[in-house]
Amino acid sequence: MELEIMIINGILATITFGIFGTWIYFIRYVLKSLKQSPALERIDTSVITKNIKVSVILPARNEEKYIAKCLESLINQDYVNFEIIAINDSSTDRTIDIMRQYARKSSSIVIVNAKPKPEGWIGKNWACYEGYLRATGDVFLFTDADTVHSPSVMSLAVGHLEQQSLEALTAIPKLLCKDVLTKITLPLLLNFLHSRFSALRVNDPKTKTGYFFGSFYIITRRTYEAVGTHKVIRHELVEDGALGSKVKEGKFRMKMVRGERYIEAIWARDLNTLWHGLRRLMISICSQNTREASLMTIAIFFLLLEPFLLISYSLMIHHSISDFVSQLMLDINLITIAIVTLASAIQSKFAVFQNPLYALACPLGGAIISLCFLSSILDAKKVGAVNWRGRKYTINENQHPLE
Repeated sequence: MELEIMIINGILATITFGIFGTWIYFIRYVLKSLKQSPALERIDTSVITKNIKVSVILPARNEEKYIAKCLESLINQDYVNFEIIAINDSSTDRTIDIMRQYARKSSSIVIVNAKPKPEGWIGKNWACYEGYLRATGDVFLFTDADTVHSPSVMSLAVGHLEQQSLEALTAIPKLLCKDVLTKITLPLLLNFLHSRFSALRVNDPKTKTGYFFGSFYIITRRTYEAVGTHKVIRHELVEDGALGSKVKEGKFRMKMVRGERYIEAIWARDLNTLWHGLRRLMISICSQNTREASLMTIAIFFLLLEPFLLISYSLMIHHSISDFVSQLMLDINLITIAIVTLASAIQSKFAVFQNPLYALACPLGGAIISLCFLSSILDAKKVGAVNWRGRKYTINENQHPLE
């Protein structure tokens, strides 16, 4: 019996050691990325010509709580040559009234009432496309209604395009968490997103990684049209990432910069948007490759929860059978828990800019992510599996959404 327990303990210790090594990699890569990623402000703004016309494309659906701050920040840009295409995406609240109020204050605002979404389109993608059809600029700046911009952000972004001969640029925003559960969960999730879509990968022409943050990306008209506009990604649930990937595939010159000092965006507003935001990420992956999504869910479960679930067993075995293997398993388990907590604390302080003590509740965050991803895998093919911005989407066998 003791031999069987030793074998089981050896297997568990090996798994935990692998998890420990993976988290060490995450921490090292995240610190490297935070240190080496270029910043939006590191550019000489004195030589910006400001002759390029920028069309800000701003889709909004039921955004009465946030769109006023967004519009206010946009009309107060120190850049001169721009227009704001504000698209009302079938809102049922006061969004259109607020748009009209700001249009009376600023002649730069053009209001578009998006036509009903055609079949096979995601709502936001259609709204962005409708905005593009009305835009007259040479450069498009796509943003979200719950994003707030500093007065100089447009000038800095255009300056990057000009001085570095770029065709697209996206900025990492300061992500705001409106509720406690998001503050606990987001830092853990960022360890995976940071390593997969970091600026180091996006800016490396040798990689295939391309990504846009929906809260802020600027792209030349020529490039946007060359990749196929939002029409080519009309069915994508995570449209910003998909469009960034298309730009990278087309070998256009793109860049990701850190813009936390200039852009603030809300990642999740409450538990409901947190839950469905996570589901949107995983169902998007599942619609493309079910096997990859399933393996990713299993890996995330082990990385986030296995050390915490195993600690009680480790203590019990160590108390009843004091040998080298049980001591090793307990030690690795405790160190791994400390490493997971440290990784969450680093993201809390340097990526989300919040109190790192939220990392102490990372087992709860890990449980939310794991349960959400598991439910996404199980529900991916069900009717109305994705609930986003008041619309329900069903992913059919051809990976296209049906509302």
